[in-house]
Amino acid sequence: MNLKKFGGVFEDSKIKEEIDTLEKECASPTFWDGNKDTQSIFNKLTILKEQYEPWLDIINQINDIKEFIQLYEDDTDDDPSDIVEQIKVLAKTFEPLKISTLLNGKFDNNDLFLTIHSGAGGDDASDWANMLLRMYLRWCEKNNYKSSILDIQEDGLGLKSATIQISGPHAFGYLKGEAGVHRLVRISPFDSQKRRHTSFASVYASPVMDDNIEIEIKPEDYRLDTYRAGGAGGQHVNKTDSAVRITHYATGIVVQCQNERSQHMNKDIAFKMLRSKLYEYYEVQREKEHQSNAIAKKEITWGSQIRSYVFQPYTMVKDHRTNFQVGNVNSVMDGDIDGFLQSYLQWLQEE
Repeated sequence: MNLKKFGGVFEDSKIKEEIDTLEKECASPTFWDGNKDTQSIFNKLTILKEQYEPWLDIINQINDIKEFIQLYEDDTDDDPSDIVEQIKVLAKTFEPLKISTLLNGKFDNNDLFLTIHSGAGGDDASDWANMLLRMYLRWCEKNNYKSSILDIQEDGLGLKSATIQISGPHAFGYLKGEAGVHRLVRISPFDSQKRRHTSFASVYASPVMDDNIEIEIKPEDYRLDTYRAGGAGGQHVNKTDSAVRITHYATGIVVQCQNERSQHMNKDIAFKMLRSKLYEYYEVQREKEHQSNAIAKKEITWGSQIRSYVFQPYTMVKDHRTNFQVGNVNSVMDGDIDGFLQSYLQWLQEE
């Protein structure tokens, strides 16, 4: 790495100038007059500082190491092991920051709606959808992201579909690459002859849209149905018709939410989900190309998968876009998917 060039590029960036401008705006006596979205400004300032300050710290560490190297060159009797150790620590700090530079999409810092649908494969596919839901919930737990199950439709021994909202820094940016068809190969626990089965489930990702992005939804454009929430128990069972389903006529998009006890709250969340999906739908129509904000649903069958999870006759999880693979399938199913997320972001940038 050309340290001088690296530092120069960073110092010439306009991020610091924008941070200074926002800090002055926040310190202004008129900032609290109520004419501005103060929370939005604070959030923007926080995000910019998170982008700027870690790199500033790395540059300071680089400069310190350069001084130590110069001292070592002047006195070759010194032990260079301390310098080597500092470089190793710096490399560990640099790696996640390098990944963060790939999160530069329009909505990469937004929260995320993640929907899982079972596909071909009967009970195995329903069980597979349930396994994927657990995998993403475990990822959230390990990375301190907030997750909330908005809707869940059971099917036999597993899931027909489930929608979760994931909240945290760059939630959509990290998980957008999970959209697509996921393929499972294993000895079926539902087959009395213990044969190997292949089943499929699809994942759909869309960003939670900011309130300042307007998507017009007229009353005549949709149908709103209420129903009683279902499920095996707990938060998904309700004695009133609090669950909400919205069908958008023109696009065929259907969203539903049953997480909250209040029909009003479920309705608010459902409309937010609809706005998110409509925004992406119209983006696709305008751009007439494979969109980067969310990957369109494919047929949930053989040949369209983005990733394969093999339990038998060997263990392996492989992403067919990036060719990234690991052998510990149980670890992946327990939420250790960071390698896949990072390799996708690097692949996406190269593409």
